Amino acid sequence: MIGAIIGDIAGSSYEFNPTNDYNFELFACGSNFTDDTICTVAVADALCNDLDFGDSIHMWCRKYPSPMGGYGISFAHWVKSSQPKPYGSFGNGAAMRVSPVAWAYDNINDMMKKAEESAACTHNHPEGIKGAQTVALAIRTAIQIREEHNNFFAEEDMQRLMKTCTDFSGYNLDIRMEDVQNKFDETCQGTVPVALWIIGQSTDFEDAIRRAVSLGADADTLAAIVGSIAEAIWQIPPHIQTKALTFLPEDIKSVLLRFYARYISRHGVQ
Repeated sequence: MIGAIIGDIAGSSYEFNPTNDYNFELFACGSNFTDDTICTVAVADALCNDLDFGDSIHMWCRKYPSPMGGYGISFAHWVKSSQPKPYGSFGNGAAMRVSPVAWAYDNINDMMKKAEESAACTHNHPEGIKGAQTVALAIRTAIQIREEHNNFFAEEDMQRLMKTCTDFSGYNLDIRMEDVQNKFDETCQGTVPVALWIIGQSTDFEDAIRRAVSLGADADTLAAIVGSIAEAIWQIPPHIQTKALTFLPEDIKSVLLRFYARYISRHGVQ
């Protein structure tokens, strides 16, 4: 889950100022967490405290009404509403916040149901729900593979992960760089396949984040989705995790500590 937050922070400076420089400064001056982190933490908090996903996301976003980059127009209306309702979105916000669900549920059917619930409080369009479920499935599959193989993830395991995701989603991962580079797409169907394509080319956690941000697309959200999957495959270098935590306020770090202690440490991740 911290993988999503690292991707969000690393991409935050490049959301509206895109770069194709793979060697960009990972935590550039002016970087910060955005709505991607707030919503991810809200999902984690809901799981820790048995809260309704929509209620938790609504509460956390009202607590942080002006994050870096702001909220999307429709989502901002949802946040401001006193009686928020789903609004048929298929935006990539459903996919960027789902990672805690994948760590919290070992049973695949339970996990997929909860992934749907985490999306549907806002993003109740079938593409929004599918995007969230596909990302959760990628993370859960990576966790399962590493546990089966004594914390090891091989090249053939990547093929298994991709097949699992494409069999479920129907996404086409035969993607050409020229078709996605410098293309800002805020939809699940335009973002999640690209995130999986990046994961399939990457060699470690940092490489995946750098590929996501330097694509020049929706940098923070794409990197958040990529980071959430990359964490489950390769885990996070300690120095990167330590630096990312310095950007976060105490209430967010408190949720992370509780969530990792309750759900993630049992998978051998610190």
